[in-house]
Amino acid sequence: MMYEHAEGQPILTLTEDQCWKLVEGTKHGRLVVTVGGEPDIFPVNYAVADRKLYLRTAPGNKLAELTINAKVLFETDGILSEEAWSVVVRGTARTLEHSAEIAAAEALELKPWVPTLKDFYVEIAPTAVSGRHFQFGEHPERDI
Repeated sequence: MMYEHAEGQPILTLTEDQCWKLVEGTKHGRLVVTVGGEPDIFPVNYAVADRKLYLRTAPGNKLAELTINAKVLFETDGILSEEAWSVVVRGTARTLEHSAEIAAAEALELKPWVPTLKDFYVEIAPTAVSGRHFQFGEHPERDI
């Protein structure tokens, strides 16, 4: 097991440091944006530097939506045979514009998954991070 749980407690709330260790060790997640009260979700790959998330994108809905409303959610998780975890990052997204920022993002060697041009870098500065770890097991019997 990745984490020790208290006896009989299959759900463990993770510390911020535990969350970041998981986020830093994973390269894929989902970006949630909301415009006009309508949420949208996008699978993305990402990199982490200084506890900020970076992703690449092309012109389209994702870029337009996070430009309209910079408040985003990002979720990443892992599922193993006997355990799972999930981390949610709340934050503010912005498109990198200055050449020094773009050069720093390029140094992360974040490559698109598919052979498409993704010329825009987005930074997500977290405002809150939370996560949980789950131990799998049988459904308990209800006390009657």
